[in-house]
Amino acid sequence: MVYTSHMEEPQTLSLHFEERGSGRPLLLIHGFPFSSRMWAGQQDALSGAARVLAPDLPGFGESPAVDSATVESYAEDCVALLDALDILEPVAVGGLSMGGYIALAFARLFPERTGALLLLSTRAGADSAEGKAGRDATIAKVKEHGPGVVAEGMFPKLLAPATYSEQPAVAAELQTIMATASQQGVVAALGAMRDRPDASGLLAELQAPALVLHGTEDQVIPHSEAEAMAAALPHARLELLEGAGHVPNLEQPERFNQVVLDFLANS
Repeated sequence: MVYTSHMEEPQTLSLHFEERGSGRPLLLIHGFPFSSRMWAGQQDALSGAARVLAPDLPGFGESPAVDSATVESYAEDCVALLDALDILEPVAVGGLSMGGYIALAFARLFPERTGALLLLSTRAGADSAEGKAGRDATIAKVKEHGPGVVAEGMFPKLLAPATYSEQPAVAAELQTIMATASQQGVVAALGAMRDRPDASGLLAELQAPALVLHGTEDQVIPHSEAEAMAAALPHARLELLEGAGHVPNLEQPERFNQVVLDFLANS
């Protein structure tokens, strides 16, 4: 679909998205460097309870890239998608990892459109000085060697250690998803994550019900971050999936889907 972005310099973007089901809208924002394909196991499983919308962010999956981005511009892209679909009521906004940073930006910018939050394998804090330097170093590598260097570096940490040996198909699917990321999209996303604001102070102000879900074997973001977010949010439910890594919806889809369905039914 084509729409006009809300970014400072308006531009027409073609944004690919997947849609399943009807009823309450559920927006699922993918992590880095993934695409809407990461939600394949949720699109049908959750479609009986919600209208599931899963966009490809610019430069990922089937969406063309943009020159630069922020977590705010990604959130604005998501709102523009909702506008184009005439979805004006509050929606449940879910995001995994980088998608969680975008979900928090969405809640800050558009509180009246945030009916519920699903903060999945993510954190509220900003990058440290060391983290920002690491993003810059990765950007330089991607510009020199291509986006594959990000997938190579991240892949060994994305799943719980046991998942690699016990669920090789999940590991292979993750590699396939990451292979679709474009160089321009990866560079823009790295800059967006590097420059994102600290959302920790925002949490206490968020009145929407929130699901904070994290794997106990997450090697990218420790589950202590999830516990801190849940403690700071006024209306949060914390779910730790035992034995899951950074991508619990792929590693434990049945358990993940049931937790989300329970949350949607009670929020």
